[in-house]
Amino acid sequence: MKNILIALMVFTIMGFSGMADAKLTRIGTVTIGANYLGAGGRGGGMPGVQSGAPTSSEYSLIYEDDQGLVWVDYTSGSKEWPDLVSWAKALNEEGALTYKFNDGVSVAWDGDWRLPNTVDRARKNGYDGSTTAGFNITSSEMGHLFYVSLGNVGYYNKKGEVEPSFAGLKNKGPFQNLKESIYFSGTVYSIYPNHPWHFNFYYGGQDFTSFTNSYAYPGLAVRKAKVEIK
Repeated sequence: MKNILIALMVFTIMGFSGMADAKLTRIGTVTIGANYLGAGGRGGGMPGVQSGAPTSSEYSLIYEDDQGLVWVDYTSGSKEWPDLVSWAKALNEEGALTYKFNDGVSVAWDGDWRLPNTVDRARKNGYDGSTTAGFNITSSEMGHLFYVSLGNVGYYNKKGEVEPSFAGLKNKGPFQNLKESIYFSGTVYSIYPNHPWHFNFYYGGQDFTSFTNSYAYPGLAVRKAKVEIK
């Protein structure tokens, strides 16, 4: 009986470990045409923000299975929100992207390339993850990526206390170009339509800001998909 219990414990641990590893999978690469790189612009005021021309145009495609999303491992140059929305939309044009999937990978796209979505409700700040602004929020696509799939911790824990283990964007998983920066969401705050939501990949905070005051942040491109890996 003791041996059976030990075997079950090992199997359970391995099972959970496999599940964690499977959350983010590199499924291939994409080459972004030179006219669609979206480089340049002002820095976002955070460490590591890409502001110059990229040195490469081929980037990893990363599948996040529990959200059913494919992310391009590329951080655009910092731009104002309307320009970033246009940049992400342009990736759907013919010739913008050239795909190279790994052997055994099949992808059925569900929708277009875009900036990540955020659940839009009245702004309420908090720490336990149930609010629209604040910390530990996993209802947005970027928040889920930061906290759940990558396993990072925010500056504040769910009690509103400074988290002792906070280390910024410590875990990047298969991403190489994800920055400790504020990234724009593609969702605007419906109460103030010229205020898009954003997520801070350093502190782990979520809020909104006005794009009429020339705020410039970088963007991520993401797309819904059903991915099978043989």
